[in-house]
Amino acid sequence: MSAAGEPTSGYDEAMGSARIAYRPLSYTDLPQVLSIERRSFSAPWSLGMFLIELSKPSSFAIAAVDGRRLLGYLICSRYDRDWHLMNIAVDPSARRRGIGSGLLEAMLQRGGREARYTLEVRTSNRAAIALYERFGFRSAGVRPRYYADNGEDAIVMWREQPLSSAPSPAGR
Repeated sequence: MSAAGEPTSGYDEAMGSARIAYRPLSYTDLPQVLSIERRSFSAPWSLGMFLIELSKPSSFAIAAVDGRRLLGYLICSRYDRDWHLMNIAVDPSARRRGIGSGLLEAMLQRGGREARYTLEVRTSNRAAIALYERFGFRSAGVRPRYYADNGEDAIVMWREQPLSSAPSPAGR
């Protein structure tokens, strides 16, 4: 997505010549979102949870689409000065094709590369943890028994401003 919120697209080698467009997620996408959500998570979000996030002025949501088919989505909310990645999912039939990376890249374009981001991820979700680490997220602790469905712990991850953009200390 461009800085103005316009859809962008990119070439995905795993999908051949297919173009994946990243655009704002809309209310009309929710039937497909719920289908992906239910196939992706043991404790899926409800329709109401998506409606609340889409209605918040402090949130943004991104869709990854191939034509009319929704392949994945991401929801990010602003809390004070930091962004919280609330939910990200890719259709199980479209995984391992760079769509999750595309969604995270679109998030950084929309929220700003210099912003701080946080998220929680299941300790067992090694693929997601590796993806987040490739985008600069680092573990900052654990929330014990965070997930209500099975009591699994969550790793809290943060993506801070890049070190190259930090001001240099004066007088040292």
